Amino acid sequence: MKYQKYIATGLGSGYSSLAPGTAGAILGIVLLFIFNKCLLMCHISGTKIIVPDLFAIILISFAGVKAINKVHKIWQHDDNRIVIDEIVGAWIAALLLPVEWKYYLGALLLFRFFDITKPLFIKKFDRMHNDWSVMLDDMLAGIYALIVMQILIYYNLI
Repeated sequence: MKYQKYIATGLGSGYSSLAPGTAGAILGIVLLFIFNKCLLMCHISGTKIIVPDLFAIILISFAGVKAINKVHKIWQHDDNRIVIDEIVGAWIAALLLPVEWKYYLGALLLFRFFDITKPLFIKKFDRMHNDWSVMLDDMLAGIYALIVMQILIYYNLI
């Protein structure tokens, strides 16, 4: 159970007394930025880093749902300490973005906006009470943030 708590709480960031979801999303975006910067410096990829990011998103999503399933046995559904979903959502929001802080920060802010306000179908996923619904509402918030970021970049608004 200790291993599952470690995953579900985003390396412990979910234990933050102040905005654990935001703490998890910040941890996620910082880790992704560092990872992608290292890939660029090692010349493993170009400016658009997608394959390693997609692999990480898929792998951590499945590991997260498995961890969520375990911690739901002792914690309430979508407990505030569970932030692996925010980490994955933030990663999706930053997918395909140039590896620059301003874009990653924009992705983080938009992701948190969509995650908190839950427009369109996000609220529908949030109301479901299963292990995947915990992850899917944040994944959809990440997709919305990614779309908005792509539009902002395309029109040179950021």
